[in-house]
Amino acid sequence: MAFTAHPTAVIDPGCTIGEGTRIWHFCHIMPGCTIGEHCNIGQNVVISPDVVLGRNVKVQNNVSIYTGVVCEDDVFLGPSMVFTNVINPRSAVNRRGEYLRTVVKKGASIGANATIVCGHDIGRFAFIGAGAVVTREVPDYALVVGNPARQTGWMSEFGHKLKFDEMGDAACPESGQRYRLDKGRVARIA
Repeated sequence: MAFTAHPTAVIDPGCTIGEGTRIWHFCHIMPGCTIGEHCNIGQNVVISPDVVLGRNVKVQNNVSIYTGVVCEDDVFLGPSMVFTNVINPRSAVNRRGEYLRTVVKKGASIGANATIVCGHDIGRFAFIGAGAVVTREVPDYALVVGNPARQTGWMSEFGHKLKFDEMGDAACPESGQRYRLDKGRVARIA
C-alpha cells in the first residue's frame, strides 16, 4: 500500500513518503523532505525542504516543520506546536545558510502550542507540556513545562510520570517497565 493524500494536499516533486503514511487536508509537503512509513500528517501541516520524519510520526493539525528539524521514530507533535530554525530572524537579513538543527529523538511527545527554539534537541521519550517554550536541551525521559520550560519530573515510555524510591528506582504503572535515576539521568532497566 502506498501513501494516501487528501486531494487538497500539495506534494512537491522530490520528496520521499513512506508506505502507509496518511496526509490530510491543506498540507504542503515540500521538495527534499523525507517522511517515513505509517506517519499521520494532520490538517494544515507544512513540511519544509530537507526535514526528516522517521517511522510512525504523528503530526497534529496546524504544525509547520521547518528545514533543520529531524524527528526520529514514534514522535508525537501536538496541535499548533511550533519549531523555529533561525536563532535571530530578521525580515531584511537572509539567514537561510544559518538554519540550526533540532533533533526530536525516538518516542518524544511535544504538547499543543509548545515552542521549540532551534538548536535544542529533545531527548528520547521526553514529554514537553502544552504551551512550554523550550530554550535548552531536554534529556531523555524528562518532563518539562512552562515558559521558559523547566524540568518537573520524569516520564515513562508509556507517558506516565515516574515516582522514584529512595534507591532511585521506579516502575511505569501501565507497562510495568522499570527505570533507574542515577546522576541526574534516567534509563530503562527492564
